Amino acid sequence: MTQPAALLHIGLDDYLQGELASDIRHEYVAGQVFAMAGAGEAHNRISLNIAFHLRAATRGTPCGVFISDMKVRVAAHEAFYYPDVLLTCDPHDRESLYKTSPCLIAEVLSPSTEIIDRREKLIAYRTLPSLRDYLLVAQDSRRVERFRRTEAGDWRHEILEDGDLAFTCGDLEVRMSVADLYEDVVLEG
Repeated sequence: MTQPAALLHIGLDDYLQGELASDIRHEYVAGQVFAMAGAGEAHNRISLNIAFHLRAATRGTPCGVFISDMKVRVAAHEAFYYPDVLLTCDPHDRESLYKTSPCLIAEVLSPSTEIIDRREKLIAYRTLPSLRDYLLVAQDSRRVERFRRTEAGDWRHEILEDGDLAFTCGDLEVRMSVADLYEDVVLEG
């Protein structure tokens, strides 16, 4: 009988230092490091559209909008992920390598990451006390899944194919339409 290969455990500081020197982005989960794949045109356009509308709403505020290359730290899961788009309005969330207090995270679904986005990341992100909205955005059809934390702390799930999305992050209120997310995107589904 063969023995399974031992998994190499990477320390948190080694991971962060390695990311500074690497040309490839890696996510970190409990000492394990996973390389990130690149994204296609539809994925990039959707991410940019979300970030554009968030950035327009955050001008003149302490909020920050980040796209693709900013990590979010989920301490409860010993994890660092690279969400497609994140919004933070916490004035203390000023670490330059990662953010810890996003109020909104959006992931654009792709075949290689969809299961992770729907399960692992959903479970992990929901442990972030600051998170109010988690969006899963399809790139093969006009479909946005929204997981929204209520005032009571429960999570509500809704699916939108049209209409408006409204978000609150501290004093910031943001509104965009589902059509805004898909502007200039050729759907291939």
